[in-house]
Amino acid sequence: MTIQKKLTAVTAASVLAMSSLFAAVPALAAPDVHGKPVSEKEHGHGKGNGKGHGHGKGGNPKKAQEVSLQILGTSDLHTNFVNYDYYQDKVSNSLGLAKTGVLIEQAREENSNTLLFDNGDLIQGTPFGGYKVSVDPLDDDELHPAYAALESLDFDASTLGNHEFNFGLDYLDNALEEAPFPVLNANVYDAETGENRYTPYTIIDKKVVDSKGKKHTIQVGVIGVVAPQIMKWDRANLEGKVTTEDAVESVEKFIPEVEAAGADVVVVLSHSGMGDETYQVGEEDITYQLTEVEGVDAIITGHNHDLFPGSYSELANVDQEKGLINGTPVVMPGKFGSHLGVIDLTLEKKGKKWKVTDEQAELRAIDSTTDERAEQVVEAVKEAHEGTIDYVRSPVGETTAPINSYFSLVKDDPSVQIVNNAQSWYVEQKRAGTANADLPLLSAAAPFKAGGRNGGDYYTNIETGQIAIKNVADLYVFDNTVFALKLTGADLKEWLEMSAGQFLQVDPTATVEQQLINPDFRTYNFDVIDGVTYDIDITQPAKYDADGNTVNETASRIQNLSYEGTAVAEDQEFLVVTNNYRASGNFPGVRNATEAIDYAYENRQVIQDYMLEQGTIDPSADGNWSFAPFTGNPSLVFETSAAAQSLIPADSGISYLEASANGFAKYGLMIK
Repeated sequence: MTIQKKLTAVTAASVLAMSSLFAAVPALAAPDVHGKPVSEKEHGHGKGNGKGHGHGKGGNPKKAQEVSLQILGTSDLHTNFVNYDYYQDKVSNSLGLAKTGVLIEQAREENSNTLLFDNGDLIQGTPFGGYKVSVDPLDDDELHPAYAALESLDFDASTLGNHEFNFGLDYLDNALEEAPFPVLNANVYDAETGENRYTPYTIIDKKVVDSKGKKHTIQVGVIGVVAPQIMKWDRANLEGKVTTEDAVESVEKFIPEVEAAGADVVVVLSHSGMGDETYQVGEEDITYQLTEVEGVDAIITGHNHDLFPGSYSELANVDQEKGLINGTPVVMPGKFGSHLGVIDLTLEKKGKKWKVTDEQAELRAIDSTTDERAEQVVEAVKEAHEGTIDYVRSPVGETTAPINSYFSLVKDDPSVQIVNNAQSWYVEQKRAGTANADLPLLSAAAPFKAGGRNGGDYYTNIETGQIAIKNVADLYVFDNTVFALKLTGADLKEWLEMSAGQFLQVDPTATVEQQLINPDFRTYNFDVIDGVTYDIDITQPAKYDADGNTVNETASRIQNLSYEGTAVAEDQEFLVVTNNYRASGNFPGVRNATEAIDYAYENRQVIQDYMLEQGTIDPSADGNWSFAPFTGNPSLVFETSAAAQSLIPADSGISYLEASANGFAKYGLMIK
């Protein structure tokens, strides 16, 4: 047993012992979002049951009372409720809660002893979310359509994801005010009072039928946590108002209270990535550590937009066949409603106690080949959905050529160039008359839609002609706000060294095929900084890993870094436009900024304003970065969309090779 488990077990035992002494005293209810206790009826409070969370078959199943409890979960829906792609303005059967709803209904037909939870990142992500903020703002007593969508499928509870905080606390409070089920979070605290800002847990009295047809009530405790990094990502919205605690420690803190309140089963909704075996207090991705916490019976996780069972076989104690990690069932159901997580728990009653004796976790993929959907979801969000479609079709300008991000990882790209041009245009106006007015102005942007974990169709693709709001949202998919950072030439180089981790090291003398793109590096971290010119030497190792840790101290991939034809000096000062996510993060170079200016204006809106100002844009990249030439002719390959075959730029050194899986194709690259 780990130290964490031992401490938790001792604490739980103490609490349960005390609860038996004071059984006549009602347990305190967890506060709701406004600090008021949730009713005893909702939480099902009662004395502690003294149960142990054992795994493995026990007892005689013929004599024991046995219940099959099914736990269903979604995560990272990001306002994809209808099977509709707002960026492409067309029906898409590869996404949407309306598609997942078909699987939910099927699962309930298989087992009536079912609970349904959502794991957060619900109210933001597509123009639908933005529409309900800026175009048709949420009224004080209005049920947010996101929660209306979940209500239509009878969700039992949800938790807060990091993107729930993107629109500020007032907006979130308003959305939660009318939520028809508990929305949980245990590790965000009010900065002034030190109390939980939201309901940390709930206990659901679930009526079930056992294998012999007898009815019972099983109490299911549910705890929700979010990555503490919300304090960095949404600092402007949260600083001074809330604080966060470590997610693992928060779950450990509340398990004894949940058990003392009567929980037979404990489910954790973890809006945190999977992580790994190494753990540091306060880190972002800790689901792996939660599987080691005594008392946790099941976990629904997300944040990574990945799949489990499926991924993460490299981790210790992973059972892909049963969907277990360290003996705990876990589901990570992809993104946008692509999968439904299904956890089956077998419980046996020994005396007055229920014990988990078997568990199984799996994912079920939606059927993308048919139009079948849960119509009640569509009806629940109909008004907002139709309003969003009208909104995204509004024109903002014209483009003289197609704009796509198919090759944005291997060459300077128009889709990134337009973002940088717009950002520079905006801050140039805003800094006039300030102390930073005469500093060299640069702009940083990344290819946000460039395949990767999101699949072979996840690319910006805008045709020649009219540009509408939907296209702007396709260029810039995140609800970020504009920041400018003041830093030195030395910091600028380190920032670019970090970005250059997008590429694997190349051996120019090798004759075998070599992959160019680092699959562990997120494309939204591949910042292209305009206003300077530079080369990237991929024959050298990356200086930093994907998390910004130094792995090769003497490496120097960034070569010939220049501003207006002159080499950048280490102490030369620059003003670099970026977004709140980058400005509040821990990127090398960025973290040394001497000043951070928050313009409190959306990057996406800046692009829209820029296009309206320009009228017609010429989407051509200025070629400010390239790969440094080297001796040799290695066979370099990379993947991008199979749809890009007919759009290979002339004289780019790019060639189509063959189709691969999930809508991707393999391409070759010759560096000249």
